[in-house]
Amino acid sequence: MVAERENQALASSPRVTPVTSTPETVYHFSEDGSVDRFAPHVPPTNPGHPPAVWAMDAEHEPLYWFPRHCPRISVWSYDERQQTVLRSTFGTDATRICAAESGWLDRIRVAQIYRYAFDGARFEPWADADGQYIASETVYPERVEPLDDLLGLHAAAEVELRFTPMLGTLMDAVVASGLPFSFVRIRDARR
Repeated sequence: MVAERENQALASSPRVTPVTSTPETVYHFSEDGSVDRFAPHVPPTNPGHPPAVWAMDAEHEPLYWFPRHCPRISVWSYDERQQTVLRSTFGTDATRICAAESGWLDRIRVAQIYRYAFDGARFEPWADADGQYIASETVYPERVEPLDDLLGLHAAAEVELRFTPMLGTLMDAVVASGLPFSFVRIRDARR
């Protein structure tokens, strides 16, 4: 069922607005704070993709304020029309919602992750996803900082954080909304 929802999501994902420039700084998140270089690799979930290093812009980083294997989803708005849909569909005044399974709450509460900052000039926009950038050469972080209050990060960024026993019903509503969204680690979700 989760694989079916994931395939449906890929087929119905809203068109990403083409980005022609890269922010000054982009970020990568890891539970390992000792990485000194990031080499391009082919992700196991996308074996046809050329080797790359992935990074996020600041606007989309709440997607990665979770332990690595935590299944999570996010939906957001970019303009007032989308905000109206987000508000009426999900009953929120936030411009972004992130949701995870309830069983991950304690792990999120105590998790420490690291935010690696990179020179954005080394990356180019990845056309397949909002806020993501790729580099085809090895990159070195300019700095790394620990993040140890993931719940507080969401609150400070005014991201509505939801917990639910299973993500499936919420995933269906996100896909049906027509809003921009992302599903991360869904293959690890409860079935």
